[in-house]
Amino acid sequence: MTVTVDPGRQHALHGLYTENHHWLVELLLRRLRHRGDAQDIASETFLQIVASPDDPRGIREPRAYLTCIAKRLAYRLYRRRDLERAYLDRIALMEPAYAPSPEQCALELETILRMDAKLYGLPPDVRAAFLYSVFDELSYDEIAVRLRISSRTVARHVKRALLHCVAAGS
Repeated sequence: MTVTVDPGRQHALHGLYTENHHWLVELLLRRLRHRGDAQDIASETFLQIVASPDDPRGIREPRAYLTCIAKRLAYRLYRRRDLERAYLDRIALMEPAYAPSPEQCALELETILRMDAKLYGLPPDVRAAFLYSVFDELSYDEIAVRLRISSRTVARHVKRALLHCVAAGS
């Protein structure tokens, strides 16, 4: 099988990278204060552009475009780290005899991260109602008290989150 590459697209990608990569790394370094994270996010930013079916020749404001993608990736990085930290803090509080094995921790953390990705984009109350219901096994009445909403609204929120997860794929 032969793959044809549009030379104009390839040239535009090369130009976008050479003209902006160093600038983007420095911008991210100022914000993140960690060179490795800045380099990783800059690389992932350009990988997303390469993988996109959109033509890079159509990008009118390349630095604004790159910044937008990079900010989203930085947010995801810190969100992932916050979830990992919260999970590991919870594990640290467990009695060693009841703590999961490192392999089980890795599986559980991966499940939590996948679930978080599926719930991304839902309003905070909808996410909270779903998480209280599934992970904390609270009743709708208990969730309603915590969120200061009606039990009926909790039921609608949980249903919405479930439908959102199904739509996001399994």
